[in-house]
Amino acid sequence: MVTVSPILLAIGPIRSLVIQNVRVVHLLSLSGLLAYLVRSPELRLCSVGFGVSMSCLAWSASWYAERGNLTRLRNRVSAWSIGLIASSISKFAFKTNNPIWPIMHAENGGWNKLGIALAVLTIARSTRQVAVSGGDSGLAGKPNGFSVMASFGLAGLFFAMHSLLSDSSTMVLWVWEGHPVRGPIAVHGILTITAMCIGLCLGNLYPDMIPLRTRYILSAVGSLLLTYFSHWFGFIGALLLACFTMSLVPALITSAVRHNPGTTFGLGFLVYNVMVLAHVWIVAYAFVPGGPLMREHTDWVMFATVLLLGAGVLASPDTGRSSKQKSKQRSYSRFQVSYHVYLLALLELLAISIAYLRFPTNNYVPYHKDDKVLTAGVWTIHFSLDNDMWSAEHRIRDAIKELEIDVIGLIETDLQRIIMGNRDTTQFLAEDLGMYVDYGPGPNKHTWGAALLSKFPILNSTHHLLPSPVGELAPAIHATLDAYGEFIDVVVFHSGQDEDPEDRRLQSEYLAKLMHDSPRPLILMSYLVTKPLEGNYNTYVGEKSGMKDIDPSDWDRWCEYILYKGIKRTGYARVSRSTITDTEIQLGKFVIGQPEGGDERVSEDQVAEGLRFPAMFRGEGVRGHRYHVFDEPRYFH
Repeated sequence: MVTVSPILLAIGPIRSLVIQNVRVVHLLSLSGLLAYLVRSPELRLCSVGFGVSMSCLAWSASWYAERGNLTRLRNRVSAWSIGLIASSISKFAFKTNNPIWPIMHAENGGWNKLGIALAVLTIARSTRQVAVSGGDSGLAGKPNGFSVMASFGLAGLFFAMHSLLSDSSTMVLWVWEGHPVRGPIAVHGILTITAMCIGLCLGNLYPDMIPLRTRYILSAVGSLLLTYFSHWFGFIGALLLACFTMSLVPALITSAVRHNPGTTFGLGFLVYNVMVLAHVWIVAYAFVPGGPLMREHTDWVMFATVLLLGAGVLASPDTGRSSKQKSKQRSYSRFQVSYHVYLLALLELLAISIAYLRFPTNNYVPYHKDDKVLTAGVWTIHFSLDNDMWSAEHRIRDAIKELEIDVIGLIETDLQRIIMGNRDTTQFLAEDLGMYVDYGPGPNKHTWGAALLSKFPILNSTHHLLPSPVGELAPAIHATLDAYGEFIDVVVFHSGQDEDPEDRRLQSEYLAKLMHDSPRPLILMSYLVTKPLEGNYNTYVGEKSGMKDIDPSDWDRWCEYILYKGIKRTGYARVSRSTITDTEIQLGKFVIGQPEGGDERVSEDQVAEGLRFPAMFRGEGVRGHRYHVFDEPRYFH
């Protein structure tokens, strides 16, 4: 609720105080960036919350203060919009993490000091001159519609920009359906950025080229295509939405400053908060009051966003600017268009360069190719925030690399929501480790996420949403890999909660049939929520599924399991999580092209060097990761 701070602007003396000291308020908002210096997660959150509240207050006051000067108002709106584009490009460069965020620091790739320095210089430059008069000379005529409609427009605009446009790959993952690739991949986020730049030019520099209501209709058409279609066709909708939503920014903010800012911006951010909750409740319905009403209704959230934008458009007349205003616009164009176009062009060239550098090479090599070994793993990474609420991608990467994992299933990976920063850990891991990736069911599929990373080419992959009549949806990825010239199937699966036994029973039967019907060797990397040898375990393991447990004697399991069929298992290990997450790493070693073998255990010195697990994780291990439970790997003949 810290975003509703602009409601204070409804009080005249406070409004005057904030406008006259807007530089101070902007500087106070930097507490959000400085929060990286705070080690306590709770205090860091408070610092970020205060920074967000000051930022919302400062920008609302800045726009309102400039309502008497259309040219300067448009300049400030342009600066704010270009800031979003620059942030998106920054995340594009750093694989969906903004390096100045308070979840970053020097050890995990943060550029916090540089970000703070640039922020101070920018605030000092941009707040040298702020209008404090109440004149309305820049905006001819009376406001069109009620202030409430203008506030609804702001709510829809802020929510659309934050939930869909703050990261260039968000809508890419909305239309992703697995391999073979039939649509955009992460590097095609450059197209989203391009569409945003074009939209901003249309709305701020050439507002008369396409009527406002036409732009709104095109944005609504884009949202329809994005919501109901996949692959390239759905992504065309994403580009329409990005372009024409950005083109609405100047008109909706200009309309909002005609009214009392406490109403338009305060109520606007309040409704925005409701929308943020709604887009979380569609997946978190099992944990919130009234959640089942929103269950799996991304379409409702999108429809509400379109309606809110429509209210704002109705409150913002497409015509009605006086001849004096149009003369000012032409003057604005002569002196400002070149500057903004050149700046956007420079940002676009930077984004194109980043896309070129990030394009996948697809020439990845497994760790022990001479021994035809496949090391499989499963890890619940809990949204890539460690126990102290720092971004954990670098630590996850180091563990995967040093454990020499060729194929890994990651659980709880969907970060493409506002509450998670619209991030995607798999992009960083795949590109840094040199692995093929299936991002799994997208953020519009209402799951907590499951992803697959593989050193072997992914020939085909299919996403499944398993039966969940009561609880949260259970995602699965069924993929076929080309491992040393042989086709091997792998399945990544996240079962439902313990509180929903019927869901888990139905899911076990669905998955058992899926695995049984596969004609190829198969490895399951899963989060099952069951005790060994009890209940649904006997559906996952046995004749019904055709699967075997990697170690039937390991009785101390509940969540993670590795199962297999038709492939030789040679090793099994459990590795502690350190402080990265709340769940361990489980590993299995398999040899391609050999029959299954038995359950007879052998000592490590009887195993070829290439089939052994890394020795560095014995004893105390490294960085909090060590072989635990058995205190060493287990090997099988």
